[in-house]
Order: sequence, then structure tokens, then C-alpha cells
Amino acid sequence: MRKADLVNKISDKTGVPKVDTLVIIESMLKEIKDSLREGENVYLRGFGSFIIKTRAEKIGRNIKKNTAIVIPAHNIPAFKPAKVFVESVKKGNKV
Repeated sequence: MRKADLVNKISDKTGVPKVDTLVIIESMLKEIKDSLREGENVYLRGFGSFIIKTRAEKIGRNIKKNTAIVIPAHNIPAFKPAKVFVESVKKGNKV
């Protein structure tokens, strides 16, 4: 599912115009990004958490020059689904 498909589904279910639905979704995503950029995690009960993970400094390799390089410590965004969400996906999808 793409963002346009999501906008169409939400708009059809709620009766809110597609343009307004798109603005709401874009605003929500922007707020999540801004919060993570500022170092604040976002928790959505029943859905999951958008969290910041810190990667430690490590030694890597430059394959072209065959030399060791230091990769500095850095933060990356991550998503951890809620247990309720994971269980509902497990029950809903047959493998």
C-alpha cells in the first residue's frame, strides 16, 4: 500500500475530502520525524513505537583501498510494533 492508497481508503471511510486527509497524514508524519530528530520517542498505544537507536562507534573497511576506517557513533530511527499489533498480524496472515 502506498501513501495515495492510504489517503483514498481513509477518505472513503471517514467522508473527509482527500486533500484534507493528505494534509493530516503529512502533518502526522512530519511531527513524528521532528520528534525523532529532537531526540524524543513517539509512542502510539496499540500500534507501536518510533524510537531512536544509538549505534556504537566501530571499525569498518574501505573495500576499494583495503584500509580500516572508523565509523562514528550515530543515531538511527527504528519502529517497534506493539504486542497487540504483532498478534493481530500473526492471526490474520496464513503462511
